[in-house]
Amino acid sequence: MNIVTLIPTYNEVNHVARVVQRTRSLLPVVVIDDGSTDGSGAAAAEAGATVLTHAENRGKGAALATGISWALEQGCEAVVTLDADAQHDPDEILTFLEAYRADLADMIIGRRDFSQMPFRNQFGNRLGNRVLSWALRRPIPDNQCGYRLLNRRAMETLRFTTTGFEFEVEMIVQAIIAGLRLDWVDIRTIYAGESSHFRVFRDTVEFLKLAWRARQRVRQGRRNGGRGTRDE
Repeated sequence: MNIVTLIPTYNEVNHVARVVQRTRSLLPVVVIDDGSTDGSGAAAAEAGATVLTHAENRGKGAALATGISWALEQGCEAVVTLDADAQHDPDEILTFLEAYRADLADMIIGRRDFSQMPFRNQFGNRLGNRVLSWALRRPIPDNQCGYRLLNRRAMETLRFTTTGFEFEVEMIVQAIIAGLRLDWVDIRTIYAGESSHFRVFRDTVEFLKLAWRARQRVRQGRRNGGRGTRDE
């Protein structure tokens, strides 16, 4: 299958080369260097990745959008997205591919064990899942995990208006509204003191705004007999 991995990176020179090397043993790697100033892009290229470069930092969502556009132009059947900070185990790409071959879901999302997270992350993720599940009227077991597989239908269907961390939530919202098939697979939960680019106040506000808009769209879809709002 014509599948590549997309790895957005911003100042992850201490991790990105190792992530690329491990990932390349399974699938081709495309790294989107989102304005790094520490040589992350060069390190990724030396490790064997194809590197797409943003001249300045535009946000993780914008980086992934660039990678998805590239994959569509190259005729890719699907992409697997994972982070450059070593919080995703590249070996678990096989788990996503196995799930994809089994039921051909349009988007498959990693589901982490929140009990294995630091308390702050655990609380935020649990609360976020509850809020988004309420907004979409269906269970959302993990809304923030960046480890995902998207097939070509998903890449062609989704249109994003956000560029930061809310991008991953918007991806789920748009997929459900559009009637795409979603699935989740269990993955390892890895935390080793990595720094976070999450901006607590600003990103939380943006998440809540997005969840509220999703709730309104689901309500409107149900009134209009729209698809993509029921539990699967």
